[in-house]
Amino acid sequence: MSSNKKYWKSVEELNENSSIVEALRNNEFIEEIPVGDFLGDKETLESTSTSRRDFLKYVGFSTAAASLAACEGPVNKSIPYVVQPEQIIPGVADYYATTVFDGFDFANILVKTREGRPIKIENNKLEGAQFAANARVHASVLSLYDNMRMKNPRIAGKQASWKDVDAKVKANMADVASTGGQVVLLTNTLASPSTEKVVAEFLAKTPNSKHVVYDAVSSSSALDAFEAAHGRRELVNYDFSKASLIVSVGADFLGDWQGGGYDKGYTAGRIPQNGKMSRHFQMESNMTLSGAAADIRIPMTTAQQKQALVKIYNIVTNNSVGTTKIVGEESVIKAAQQLKAAGSNGLLVSGIDDKNAQLLVLAINQALGSQAFLSGGTRLVKKGSNAQMLQLVADMKAGKIHTLIMSGVNPVYTLANSKDFVEGLKKTKMSIAFATSEDETAAISTIGAATHHYLESWNDHMLTPGTLSITQPTIRPLFNSRQFQDALLMWTGSDVKFYDYIKANTSSAFPGSKWNQMIHDGVYSAAATSSIGAGSADYSAAASALAQAKSAGEFELVLYTKTGLGDGQQANNPWLQEFPDPITRVSWDNYLTVSKADADKLEMTNRIVADGGLNGSYATITVNGISLDVPVIVQPGQAVGTIGLALGYGKTAAMKTEMQVGINAYQFYKDFNSVQSASMKKGAGEHEFASVQSQKTLMGRGDIIKETTLEIFNTKDVREWNILPMVSLDHTPVEASKVDLWESFDRSVGHHFNMSIDLNSCTGCGACVIACHAENNVPVVGKEEIRRSRDMHWLRIDRYYSSEDTFAEDLEKKEGFDGLFGDNGSLGGFGHMEIAADNPQVAFQPVMCQHCNHAPCETVCPVAATSHGRQGQNQMAYNRCVGTRYCANNCPYKVRRFNWFLYNKNSEFDYNMNSDLGRMVLNPDVNVRSRGVMEKCSMCIQMTQLTILTAKREGRAVNVDEFQTACSAACSPGSIKFGDVNNEENEIAALAQNDRMYHLLEHIGTKPNVFYHVKVRNN
Repeated sequence: MSSNKKYWKSVEELNENSSIVEALRNNEFIEEIPVGDFLGDKETLESTSTSRRDFLKYVGFSTAAASLAACEGPVNKSIPYVVQPEQIIPGVADYYATTVFDGFDFANILVKTREGRPIKIENNKLEGAQFAANARVHASVLSLYDNMRMKNPRIAGKQASWKDVDAKVKANMADVASTGGQVVLLTNTLASPSTEKVVAEFLAKTPNSKHVVYDAVSSSSALDAFEAAHGRRELVNYDFSKASLIVSVGADFLGDWQGGGYDKGYTAGRIPQNGKMSRHFQMESNMTLSGAAADIRIPMTTAQQKQALVKIYNIVTNNSVGTTKIVGEESVIKAAQQLKAAGSNGLLVSGIDDKNAQLLVLAINQALGSQAFLSGGTRLVKKGSNAQMLQLVADMKAGKIHTLIMSGVNPVYTLANSKDFVEGLKKTKMSIAFATSEDETAAISTIGAATHHYLESWNDHMLTPGTLSITQPTIRPLFNSRQFQDALLMWTGSDVKFYDYIKANTSSAFPGSKWNQMIHDGVYSAAATSSIGAGSADYSAAASALAQAKSAGEFELVLYTKTGLGDGQQANNPWLQEFPDPITRVSWDNYLTVSKADADKLEMTNRIVADGGLNGSYATITVNGISLDVPVIVQPGQAVGTIGLALGYGKTAAMKTEMQVGINAYQFYKDFNSVQSASMKKGAGEHEFASVQSQKTLMGRGDIIKETTLEIFNTKDVREWNILPMVSLDHTPVEASKVDLWESFDRSVGHHFNMSIDLNSCTGCGACVIACHAENNVPVVGKEEIRRSRDMHWLRIDRYYSSEDTFAEDLEKKEGFDGLFGDNGSLGGFGHMEIAADNPQVAFQPVMCQHCNHAPCETVCPVAATSHGRQGQNQMAYNRCVGTRYCANNCPYKVRRFNWFLYNKNSEFDYNMNSDLGRMVLNPDVNVRSRGVMEKCSMCIQMTQLTILTAKREGRAVNVDEFQTACSAACSPGSIKFGDVNNEENEIAALAQNDRMYHLLEHIGTKPNVFYHVKVRNN
C-alpha cells in the first residue's frame, strides 16, 4: 500500500500564501534565459553569418558566460546551442589543416579546436606537408588571444569604422588619379600566388604604383647571388639527409637560417646506422644550435669566415686565390679536403651577408655535384630586396610618395634608419598600415587597419615550386578586422571576396585539383620539386673580392635571432618570453654574448647571487655612432673579438608592461648587414637575469649524459661505451638495475607507456617545451619568479658544456682525481669542472618527470597525493596534495614544480591567464592548478586515455605508434618517441632494446619509464 505522507522541501512551503513557492511551482527557472545578452538584437544577429566557427554565438557552456555576484558565490549564466553545428560535438576536439606564413616563420600545421576555440598547434603529417612547426609557431595560437590586438580600425589614432576608412581611402585614390601621385605597396614576402595576383591587379588599376617587398631579417644577399647564377630570385632548399659531410660557414641551419626547417633532414643522418653517420664542421662567431650539434666547431670572426670560405673554394675547385692566415686554419683545410673527398655526398652552406660569399657557396656545391644541393629544389619564402627598400626610404624623404600601403611590416621598429622612414612617412599624404596590433608603424600612420590573425584568415602559399599550402580560418574574427587582400579587392572596385578569389585562382592555376580535398589536407603537390640546374656567374671575381675581407674596428657585432622571439613579431607572447634560450638558458632578455677572454680583459663578469639569480655586468657598446648600455652574458664558445646580440626585443608599442624587455638591436642593423663594427667598454651597475640554468657543467657525472665516438661505437663492446652502473649486493658487484628495494609487480598486462629520447637527434629547438605549455595549461610566472627558481616548465631542456675540450676529457680528469685537496684533489677539481672550456662541446637533454616504477616521490608523500598508475605513469591527485614538497625534495631529477601562487585570474601575474580573452587558449581536458600544490609532467595522460577510448568507441585495437604526448608529437626530428612498450610492434619496444639505451641516474634504482640514447660524436 502506498504512503500518503506529505513532505516539504522547506519551511517556506508551509506558508500557503508564499509568492516564492508559487513561482517555483510554475517555473523551473526563476529567471529567463538571457538569450539577448548573448545573441544581441536582430540586426546584430542578421549581420553575422552562422558557421562552424561562429563560437561567440553557439558555444553555449564554454565561452558565452556571464558571472553575477550572489551570496553563495558567483552564478554562471549560460545557454545551450541555439542550433548545434553538425561538425561540433561538445567535449570532442576538431582539427583543421592550415598553413602559417608571416614572412619569417612558416609551417604546415593542424589546429586543434574545442567548441570553436583554437587551443593548440600540431604538425600536419600528411604527405606533401614539408615544414613542421617550431617553438614560435606552436606559441602563435596564444597570439590569437592577445589583449593588445587592434580591435577596430583607427584614423589618426582614433577609433573609426570601416565605412569611414573606405571613404577616406577612395577619396585619396581619386586624388592620386588626378595628381599623378605615386602609390607604393610595402609588404613582407608574399609566398601566396593569389595575394600576388591581387597585388598585380591593384597595381594595374593604379597608375604610377609599385610593390616593394621588405623582409625585416634579410636574405637579400643569398637571393641576389642565386638570381645572378640561375636567373631566379629564390633560396636553395637544401636536403641535408643526402649529405654525409656538412660544412657550415656562419649558417645556423638548425635555427632560423633561411626560415629553418632543416632539422629533420639533418638529424636523419645523425643517428648511427650500419656504423655510419654524417660528420658536421661548423665555423661561426656566436654559439648557435648548429654549433652545439657540430662534431667539430671552429670559432672565428666573420672576416675570418670569409677567408675560410675562399680557402675551401680553392681546394674544392682547384683555384689559387690568395688568402691570409686565420684562426683554426688546419681545421678549415681538413674540412675542405674531406668535403672534396665526399664529392656528391658533401654539402657546404653559409649565412654570411655578402653576395660574393653566397656565390662561392653555389660554386662549391656545383663543383662537388652535391646531391643535397642539386636535388633539394628551392624555397619561395624570402623575396625581399635591400636595394628597393633603401630606395623607398630615400623617395619618401624626398616627398615623392603620395600614398604608402603597408602589410606585414613594421619598419618604424625594424629599420636601422627608422628615423629617416618616420621623416618620410610624415611627407606622404596618406599612409595605411595593416597590422594585428597598433605597433610602432600603425600608431603613426594615417590609418591603422586592424587585420586578421592567420587563424582567422583565408590564404594560399607556394612555399616551394609546384606545391600549394592552404590557410583556412579556424575561428571567426574576434574583432572588427579585415584582411589586407579583401581591402585591396574592395578598393579596386571588386565585390569578390578573397575566399572566392582564392578558390577560382587555384582552380585555374592547378587544373585537376579538388578544392574540398585541398582544404581537408591543407597541402597540394602539383609536381615534384624541381632540381637546381647548373648556373653560371663570375665566381673567380667573387672569390677575389671576398679574399680582401678584413676585420674592421675593435669588435665585430654579430646580430642574430633567438629561438624564442625570432624577428619579434610575437614579442607580446608570454610563452615565448619565458621560454629559456637553449644556449644561455636565459629568458625575458636579450644581451651581449661575450667571450671569456674579452670579458676578463674588460673586467666584465656574471655571478650567482644569494637567491640563486644570475647577475651580469653592463657593457657600453657603440655602433655607427649609436651608444647603448647592454647587459653581458659571458658565453663559452664565443669567438674572441666578436659579440652577439639578438634582434626582436625592445618593443614598446602595443605591448604589456611586463613584456617590454631588452633593447632594440634593429637600430644596429645598418644596410641589412648582420655584422657591424663596434667598440665596447664596461658599463656601470649590474643587470638581473632570469636564468633557469647557470653555466654549470657535467662535472664528470657520466650517468647523466652518456656519449662516445663513432669509432668506439663501431669497434668496442657495448659495455665499454654504455657502462651499466654496478652496486654491491652481499659484497658482490651486480648491475644496479637488478637490485630493488621494493617488490615489483607484473606490468606485462595491458598498456605500459615508455618514452625514448635520443641525444643524437635532439637539437634543443624547444618546440616540445611550448607544446607542453599549450597542452597542459602550464602558467607563466614572470621574470622575478624565474630568478627565484620558481619556473613552472613541466619539461626543461638541460644544456651541458664540457669543462675540457671534450666530455671524454672531463671524465678522464674526474678519474684522475687523487684525494680531496691540492691541484689534483676532487674538491678543487670539481670546482674547476664548473668552468666551461673556451670552445666547449655541448649536449642537450630534455628532462621531464621520469615516471619511475620505483618512484622516490611516492614513498614520502604523507597524503598519497602522488601514486603510480597501472600504465606506468606517476600520477598526481591535486585535491589530495597539501604542498609539503617532500616529493620534490626526494626527486633526484628535480622535475616537480611547486605552485607558489594562484597564477590564474591574478593581477600580479598579468599574462594570458589574467584575462578572459587569454584564457580562451586553455585546454578544458586539463584542470588549471591552484596555489599550494605540486605539479609536473603527467605524460599527457589525457591524450593516452583519449586514444584508448577512441579505439574502444571505434571497435578496434589501438594502432601501432598511435599513442602520443604533446612533446613527442611536436618533435619534428623525432628525437622524442612515446608508446606502449608492451606492444612489440611499436617503435618504442625496439628502442628500449637498443644498445644505446640507458636510464638517467640508473644507479639509484628508480627504474624510470623514460630512457635516453647514448650520444655518438663523429669527430
